[in-house]
Amino acid sequence: MADYMVRAIDAAGNIRIFVATTTELINEARRRHDTWPTVTAALGRALTGTALLSATLKDKGESITLRIAGDGPVGGITCDADEQGQVRGFVREPHVDLDPKNGKFDVAGVVGEGYIHVTRQLALEGTYTGTAEIVSGEIGEDLAYYLTKSEQTPSAVSLGVRIAPDGTVTASGGILLQLLPSASEEEREQLELNLQALGAVSQAVETGLTPEAILGQVMAGIPYKLLEKRDVHFACRCSRERALSSLASLNPADLEEMIVEDGGAELSCQFCAEKYQFTADELRELKETRH
Repeated sequence: MADYMVRAIDAAGNIRIFVATTTELINEARRRHDTWPTVTAALGRALTGTALLSATLKDKGESITLRIAGDGPVGGITCDADEQGQVRGFVREPHVDLDPKNGKFDVAGVVGEGYIHVTRQLALEGTYTGTAEIVSGEIGEDLAYYLTKSEQTPSAVSLGVRIAPDGTVTASGGILLQLLPSASEEEREQLELNLQALGAVSQAVETGLTPEAILGQVMAGIPYKLLEKRDVHFACRCSRERALSSLASLNPADLEEMIVEDGGAELSCQFCAEKYQFTADELRELKETRH
């Protein structure tokens, strides 16, 4: 089943909720970056969280970037998404694995301590970045803390990735709940009970629950309205033309070295690991065109 997310609001306008399934998205990222299981779990949570945050984008060309700058062995995680649900991301070190902790992947161990940065590029408001400390390294809790502290939006975030013994992702998904100050204590308690009853979001996805079904369970007892359904998928904005443009920014001496010593050039996109190769003749033509 293709990945997608839904956005809803309660009848009184006090609660915003976003639910996404991201199994195919995370499998594609795993395949492209050849991540080992614990890193797959970490990158998968970050990509899912970024996808959920992108549901707040509205206008064409808007995007959001999540950067997790921890001191763990993964060396940092960067993800971004646009208003069309196109999500991409990478880790600096994909080949890291730690022993399980309490029967689960030690995501906090590979992430480490540091900061989380969220950059929003908005059509009308321009670009701004918010920052908060990494409080647990589990990513979901860190995003919730960031949203509550830096954006003053009390939030709950649940992210989960289930991985088979062969390293493939069997289920992945996430939930983002945002409560306005007008939300009642009764609503808060009901949501907490509903989330406890639901359990791990990845397990819910693995059993076949759709985002709409998960939404219904989280909002049980609270009237709500489904506002939007949006596709989510792995997609990168790199291209051969952009790669060639980056080569054009090099000085002539560097281009000549690539021509003479390397017989061409190969560029790799960090976000999607796509490789672009250019022959010596293409580099000569590029050099001549510039001068």
